[in-house]
Amino acid sequence: MKGRSLTPYLFLAPAVGLLTLTVFWPALQAFFLSFSRYETDLLSPPVWVGWANFAQLWRDGVFWKTLGNTFLYLVVVVPILAIAPLLLAILVNQPLRGIHWFRAAYYSPVIVSMVVAGIAWRWLYAPNGLLNQLVQGLHLRDTPIPWLTSPHLALFSVMAVTVWKGLGYYMVIYLAGLQGISSELYEAAALDGSEGWQQHWDITLPLMRPYIFLVSILSAISATKVFEEVYVMTQGGPLNSSKTIVYYIYENAFQRLEINYACTMGLVLFLFILSLSLLNLKFGRQVEMPLN
Repeated sequence: MKGRSLTPYLFLAPAVGLLTLTVFWPALQAFFLSFSRYETDLLSPPVWVGWANFAQLWRDGVFWKTLGNTFLYLVVVVPILAIAPLLLAILVNQPLRGIHWFRAAYYSPVIVSMVVAGIAWRWLYAPNGLLNQLVQGLHLRDTPIPWLTSPHLALFSVMAVTVWKGLGYYMVIYLAGLQGISSELYEAAALDGSEGWQQHWDITLPLMRPYIFLVSILSAISATKVFEEVYVMTQGGPLNSSKTIVYYIYENAFQRLEINYACTMGLVLFLFILSLSLLNLKFGRQVEMPLN
C-alpha cells in the first residue's frame, strides 16, 4: 500500500522538477530582484534596496502611461470579444448548407502567427496600403489616414488586430456552448410566442452566462499581456501612445538592461492577473453550467 501511494508522485516528479527549474525558481528569483538592484553590472551580485524600485515605479510617468494604455485595452477589447464572437457563433450554428466553410473562414485568423498577422496589418495600415487606398478611392479623405503614426489612432489600430485575431477563438468556445443547448427549449419558446432574436434573449443568453464570463476573463488576461502586436506594428510609439505594460517590461529588461526594475513591474502585473484569476474562481462557482 505504501508503494502504491508513492506511485502517482513518482509520475509527477519529472513534470514538477521541470516546472521548478523553468517556472517556480525563476519566479522566486524575479521576486527577489524586485527588491534589489545591480549597482555596477549584471555580473555583480544584486544589492537589497527594499521598496526603492516600487518608489521609482510610483514616480515613473511612462509606467502610468502604459498602465493607462493597458486599462484602455481592457475597456475596449474585452467587451467586443465578449459580444461579437457570440453573435458569430449564433450565425454559424445555423443548420445551413456549407456552414462549415464559414466556421473555418472565421477561425482561420486564429492559426495565423501574430507576427505574420502584425506584418500583414502593418502593410494594410501603410500610407499606400489597402485601407488608405480604399478610403481615398471612396473619396472619404484626400490624405492617407495615419493609422500607426498618430498618437490618437495607433493604440486603436493595434486593438483592431487583437480583435480580428481573437474572434474565431472565442467563437469556438461559444459554439461549443450553443451546441449543448437542447433544441426542445427553442421549440417550447416558439409555442409561447417567442421568435427570432427574442428566443436568444430568453434562452441563449441565460444559458450562455458561464461561457460569457469565461470568455470575458480569458480575453481580459490576454489583453493585459498583449505584446506581439505592439512589438511588430508600433514598438510602443508614437510618443508611448501604444506602449503597454508588457512591452515596457520588455523594453526595460532587454533594451535598457534594468532587470530589477522590469521585475518590479512584472510583479505588479502578476498581482493584477492574479486578482483576475481569483475573480474568476470566486464568481465562476456561482454560475452553473447549463445542462444538456
